[in-house]
Amino acid sequence: MNTAVQAYQVVGGYEVLGVEIAHGLDLVRALRRGFPAQAVQHLLDNGRLTLAELDHVVMPRKTWSNRKRAGTLTAEQSDRLIRVARVLALAEETFADRSKAHHWLRRATTGLGGERPLDLLDTEEGAREVETILGRIAHGIAV
Repeated sequence: MNTAVQAYQVVGGYEVLGVEIAHGLDLVRALRRGFPAQAVQHLLDNGRLTLAELDHVVMPRKTWSNRKRAGTLTAEQSDRLIRVARVLALAEETFADRSKAHHWLRRATTGLGGERPLDLLDTEEGAREVETILGRIAHGIAV
């Protein structure tokens, strides 16, 4: 399964987004329209993110409250959300265990300069660094 499809599943898939995603360009179109607010709620409800984490890596709580009332995220908010979902999916695939991935994302990691991987997801470059470390772990390269 490709990364776009995995990230799509993390935010709730067809049930939440209401569109089929077969490849990255489908996801780009959905991002540009803005995801339903339910995509955020799905991550919160299934324990993949806490409100505090959402506040740090996707959008402030007050903004979340407003977007929930509006029913839709902006394209920019949707893009930040899918970035987080992409890394969550990659971590879950790398560790082959959602609980282990959850733990790894939330502990300081030497390979990331002592930062918690989840804390780096507020920027695209930070997410790329986390993805690089996950790739190294997946290939058995010490970090």
